[in-house]
This record gives sequence, C-alpha cells and structure tokens, in this order.
Amino acid sequence: MKVIPALILGVAAMIAALFVGNGLTDLGTGDRYVTVKGLAEREVTADTALWPLRFVASGETLNEAQSNARDSHDAVLEFLKRQDIKPEAVELQKLSVKDTGADPYQRGDVEQKFIINQTLTVRSHNVERVRKAAQAVSELVDAGVVLSSDYGASGPSYLFSRLNEIKPAMIARATAAARESAEQFARDANAEVGELRRANQGVFQIRARDQAAGMSQTQQAEKTVRVVTTIDYYLD
Repeated sequence: MKVIPALILGVAAMIAALFVGNGLTDLGTGDRYVTVKGLAEREVTADTALWPLRFVASGETLNEAQSNARDSHDAVLEFLKRQDIKPEAVELQKLSVKDTGADPYQRGDVEQKFIINQTLTVRSHNVERVRKAAQAVSELVDAGVVLSSDYGASGPSYLFSRLNEIKPAMIARATAAARESAEQFARDANAEVGELRRANQGVFQIRARDQAAGMSQTQQAEKTVRVVTTIDYYLD
C-alpha cells in the first residue's frame, strides 16, 4: 500500500520538474530589448496676449461712482490708444457694483458707499506691443486710475497656440534621439538594434524659457516646448 503514495509523489515531482524546466527555458530565450528615451526641445514665442485691466471706482452715491468709473474707463482706453492697441482688441469682461450699505454681513453703522469694479480685457496677436504697454502701466496710476490690488499678480498672459504645427518635427527629432541612444547601447553590448517593439510618444509640455520660482509659463512670452518619447527596440 505504501508503493502507491510513493508512486504518486514521484509522478508529481516529475511534472513539477517539467514545468520548472520549461519556465527556465522560456526565461533563457526571452525577448532581448532595450528601453530608451528621446528628448526634443524647441524655443517658441507666444502668438496671443491676454491682458485683463481691472480697476475700481467709488462714490458716496451711485451717480458719483458711475461718473468716476466712466473717467477711469476713458483713461484706460486713451492709454491703450497711445500704445497703438486698437479699440476692437478691447472688450468689457466684467462689471460689478457693490452697495456697502446693503451688505448684510456688515456690523454696526456703515457709511453707504458704492464701489464699481470693472475689467477691460485686451486680446491681441501683437504680443510685443502688449508687452511694451504693460511696462508703461504706471501711466494709468498717474491718470488717477485705481488698479485692482490683484493686478500685479495677474498682468498679461502670453499663450502659444500653434503647438500642432510643430508636433510632427519634434516627434521626429525625439524619435531620432531615442534611436541614437539605442544604437549606442547596442554597440556597448556587442549587439545590433532590431525592430521596434513598443513606442510611447509622451506628453508635450510648454514651459517658461527662464525658470524662476513663482513665475508661470503664461507670464513669459518666450517659452520652451518639450516632449520625451519612450521606445523599446529589440536587440539582435
């Protein structure tokens, strides 16, 4: 009776050895490939400028606040005209009126005052013209325009919208760089680069050309477009 269990254990051991042997064979003859990355970068200049000019006017009466707001509005348009920015490039983005006397969250007696916030946004493809105008914005302060306190944190935004035009050339450049890395690896390993196994194009990134803490790429007209491709090549 003890022969049968021993026979079963022997067969099981043979089967296990067969599976292990096949696994080792597959491991020894598995695909040989190398994973490489290719980088492509290109400096570009923004082609669109967005510049929100937010100003505040106030008065003890609504009519007084409106009159002050009109004066500021006209001063902004006159400033932009001197900077050779045409009226059709300017549009009213936001307008709000606040009556401090009607604010339910105010405590105690509050002097009634009307505050008008207005935002005029410049949208232009002449980036250099907008950039120069932004550097002369102190003229608005001299003219009595009260710019919003968050103006300095925003300023003009510079956008690059022609990414699709440069994508093919950049992908080709990144792929060529990856191929060059693969060939160098193959030479060092006494092998040859074979067919492509797998490829990942990667994500295009638009960065500020000059990296600085607290500065986003939209604040700089000069930008760097970057893409990294990841490619697997078989090795022969």
